[in-house]
Amino acid sequence: MNDSKGAAAPQATFCPAHNRIYVLVAAILASSMGFIDGSVLSIATPAIRSNLGATLADAQWISNAYMLFLASLLLIGGAAGDRFGLRNVFAIGIVLFVVASLVSSLAPDPGFLIYARSVQGVGAAMMVPGSLAIIAKAYPREERGKAIGLWSAFSSLTTILGPVIGGFVLTVLGEWSWRLVFAINLPLGGIALALLLLRVPADQPEPGRRLDWIGGALITAALLLIALGLTGTGGNAPLPSQMLLYCGAGLIALLAFLWWEARSSAPMLPLHHFRRAAFSGAQGLTFALYFALAAISFFLPMTMIGGWGVTAAEASIVFLPLGILLTLLSSYAGKLADKVGPGPMITAGSAIVALAFALMGLFAPLQDPWLGVLPFTILMGLGMSAVVSPLSTAVMTSVEDRDTGLASGVNNAVARVAGLLAVALMGGVAAFVFERALGGFAELPIFFGMRPDQPLPADAEAARLAANNAAFAVIAYANAALALLSAVIAWFTQENTIGRRRRPA
Repeated sequence: MNDSKGAAAPQATFCPAHNRIYVLVAAILASSMGFIDGSVLSIATPAIRSNLGATLADAQWISNAYMLFLASLLLIGGAAGDRFGLRNVFAIGIVLFVVASLVSSLAPDPGFLIYARSVQGVGAAMMVPGSLAIIAKAYPREERGKAIGLWSAFSSLTTILGPVIGGFVLTVLGEWSWRLVFAINLPLGGIALALLLLRVPADQPEPGRRLDWIGGALITAALLLIALGLTGTGGNAPLPSQMLLYCGAGLIALLAFLWWEARSSAPMLPLHHFRRAAFSGAQGLTFALYFALAAISFFLPMTMIGGWGVTAAEASIVFLPLGILLTLLSSYAGKLADKVGPGPMITAGSAIVALAFALMGLFAPLQDPWLGVLPFTILMGLGMSAVVSPLSTAVMTSVEDRDTGLASGVNNAVARVAGLLAVALMGGVAAFVFERALGGFAELPIFFGMRPDQPLPADAEAARLAANNAAFAVIAYANAALALLSAVIAWFTQENTIGRRRRPA
């Protein structure tokens, strides 16, 4: 007689076994769009500025329009998948992302591109959390690890190769080819959408699930107002009075968001988790470290390509060690964190990243990507490799098992918000330092991170280069300090099995 109690039955999922491969391929393609868009855009930004005549504020908004809606709607996007069905929401996200990518590739001016990027961010907010969630829901527990491993491997490959391929395309085809960065999403998204709709059945939604639309609207308004205060409108930097007005209104909206979340019956951000020192510490160190990482990732390529005249291909190669080291070393860092706790690993890794950023600022006057940048991107890669996996462990272990998905989503959103504010704030700092460093040449049409249309006199060109390096050095030193702050937060809030043991509160 067969004893059904003696063996665990295979876990049922909404997707038949022979169709699961289509879920995996669709998730990989959708993730690839997001990773390519994020990693290549910083390399392409100097070409966009030159081709469209975009100001530094325009360039900031081309990045931030996307990050604004992705960061503020990410948690709602994940909850919407549960409420209306993962496949349906994931597919809608892909459609929005692809249509916005097509419009972006055809943008005639910076303003048009900024609006298209806003729609792309909304699509990404539904697509990004859905890519991994639909794999977890389609595959039974005993097969899920292998599927997620394949998804992670291909995602890492995309992250590594995307900027390199993009850099060489920009170098060979010229400035107009930045449009291909967005156009590549059309075939990738089209295939992913076809697989989802034709080969993957709809999963069962949770009709009782409530979405926090008010919270989403408040946090979007708060981030938008703060970003406006720090960056200004597309063409102009903000006046001090405008900065005070927008940032003040943004802080009021942020307080209203926190007030609402504390009283909502279905909050997108349950605030009670922040009572745990380990959880709030993980979010704090994430904000500080990813703020610093986003600032360097955005302004360093602009400094090299627009400032020094380095080709996009060379700039992409300089960043290659970061992706390679993350791929090769993250799993080992995760295993080591299991032995010593995530605290020491994150502390050491963040301190290494801080050192790398400080050295980038110190050696910027060399204007040499191979001697003044590459060694320090290798150092940055070593540091981030020690952080990424242990940070995931720290976030997951800082809450109860039933809340790990929420904790991961919150941490992802915090990292996106940090990137948004980094680009908004550091752009103003760069412009201020650059203008002051130009001295008597400040009246000339010379801008940070952008090569002039016409050759300058030798003394003006020397002043431009010195001002460019001074502006980047300030960014590098400021964000080195933030990375060091991240190390301090990690040491005092995260679990440490070396000597004294710290456990999540």
